[in-house]
Amino acid sequence: MQLIDSELLNEVSKQAQENPRLRMNHNFHATLDASAQRLLNALQIGTDLPIHRHKHTAETYILLQGEVKVLYYNDSKMVIESVVLNLSKGNYGIHIPPGQWHTIEVLAPDSVIFEVKDGPYTPLSEDDILK
Repeated sequence: MQLIDSELLNEVSKQAQENPRLRMNHNFHATLDASAQRLLNALQIGTDLPIHRHKHTAETYILLQGEVKVLYYNDSKMVIESVVLNLSKGNYGIHIPPGQWHTIEVLAPDSVIFEVKDGPYTPLSEDDILK
């Protein structure tokens, strides 16, 4: 059993603070080949997440603490929709369909999302990053 509690969120957030990328994953799936990728993604203000897409899987974020803005883009790199995830405002999560260009802007330190997508893990290819 692994409890998702404030102690775990604080530990992963501390690791994100110390990481040059200003983010850190805590995987619940046993291998990168797992058919479901389930993880905590701890994010600090200033982390750089490229605008990207996952062609073959949807992705779901559930905010556990902090505040993040999720932005959707079109092929011309124009923002077409955005939403702020904030627990006190009642915006808890978002489901991103396959192929949708998106990124996250971190609005509060020590933000943590629970992230789920189909596996196996596949690194983003050049054509999955919007330049």
